[in-house]
Amino acid sequence: MFRSGAFVAERLGELRSEQVQPNGVDLTLETVYEQVEPGRIERGDKTVGDRRELSPDGDAYSLAPGGYVVEYGERVAVPDGHVGFVLPRSSLLRNSCMLNTAVWDAGYEGRGEGLLQVHHPIELEPGARIAQFVLAEADHEDTYDGTYQGENL
Repeated sequence: MFRSGAFVAERLGELRSEQVQPNGVDLTLETVYEQVEPGRIERGDKTVGDRRELSPDGDAYSLAPGGYVVEYGERVAVPDGHVGFVLPRSSLLRNSCMLNTAVWDAGYEGRGEGLLQVHHPIELEPGARIAQFVLAEADHEDTYDGTYQGENL
């Protein structure tokens, strides 16, 4: 069962009231990166390619078509007994953009990241709501203790 936005909000800390939605919490844009070096994923390890932090052009990021890594502004802590999912806000989709993320395991804490696919030029202001974080109840044997624990904190 998915949890209510109020339940999710209680686990995220300081939020603006407009971020709390009926079924989740809106995550905001903190930083945009462009990957500049290749990464590598092996059977037993991984390497994330080097990135370049982009700067806003005036009051917004002006993004041409391509792939970008976005960092969210909110610290997330996935509570025991739950799994987190991040979905794009419909405003992104309506502007020819897509946001891809992975499963957020119980125990994960950090300021997560997602892959923003831009199919038509767009301007995004820092602090704009770009995603919605939802929690679902889930059984699990352990909690997350991987490489990305505490990322961007």
